[in-house]
Amino acid sequence: MKTDLRRRRAMEGLSQKALGERVGVSRQAINAIETGKHHPSLDLAYRLTAVFRCQVEDLFENPYIQDEA
Repeated sequence: MKTDLRRRRAMEGLSQKALGERVGVSRQAINAIETGKHHPSLDLAYRLTAVFRCQVEDLFENPYIQDEA
């Protein structure tokens, strides 16, 4: 699943550890989401979007929506 998490985290000046602490997960969990090795639960996705004040769709790409080109 593609995510904009790394870019947004950097824009806010947050380390992986700091972000993890804010949403209640480890630094390793944040790293795994950023690198696509782990997909967050819906609950965690909502906690992350609350930090960045955005919608889930702004932070995570929906792999089931096809671009019509």
